[in-house]
Amino acid sequence: MSDQDEFFTEELLETGRLMFAKRWDFQTSVTDMRQLPDIGGTEIAFAGRSNVGKSSLINALTGRTGLARTSSTPGRTQMLNFFSAEDTPVTIVDMPGYGYAQAPKEMVDAWTKLVFSYLRGRPTLRRVFVLIDSRHGIKANDKEAMDLLDKAAVSYQVVLTKADKIKPGQLERLEAETLELLRKRVAAFPRIISTSSEKNKGLDLLRAEIASLA
Repeated sequence: MSDQDEFFTEELLETGRLMFAKRWDFQTSVTDMRQLPDIGGTEIAFAGRSNVGKSSLINALTGRTGLARTSSTPGRTQMLNFFSAEDTPVTIVDMPGYGYAQAPKEMVDAWTKLVFSYLRGRPTLRRVFVLIDSRHGIKANDKEAMDLLDKAAVSYQVVLTKADKIKPGQLERLEAETLELLRKRVAAFPRIISTSSEKNKGLDLLRAEIASLA
């Protein structure tokens, strides 16, 4: 039995299932630290390159098809978007996608400033899930995002998306290579979860991981 199998007990998996069986709703969007919701329970954030499947994963996790917008709507992507469910001690924060080549430098700088301010100044933020497309692995701008997280001293964990798009053997190799890269990073959490929003692969594990942080 692997360490991952030992961690994800039936009890924890059920806790995660129940947490995400509730109705999750959009709470607010912020473009400035002064607009942040009052400090409350645990916050977990999702980060990733543009088109990594972040919105699709949030929608699949919560069972709400249109909760997080899957289109690259101008303006929406510049914000921190907060989602919550009644009587649930966790808030999901959808962070702006990075690596969008068409964005003006001023916009990218504004994103970076907002994100870094949030990372360093939010005491209830327990973990950032960094989404990596299984078909491409960790790219240069993923490493830049991880550098930012290491600098902010915020715990982060890699979640592989679109895991159904590559062969099982390739996925296993990618998981091993990614873990090896993460060992050299001070704030990286040493466990990877592979997911597919289309096939519902790994969603139970991710729900359980989030539940464990609450």
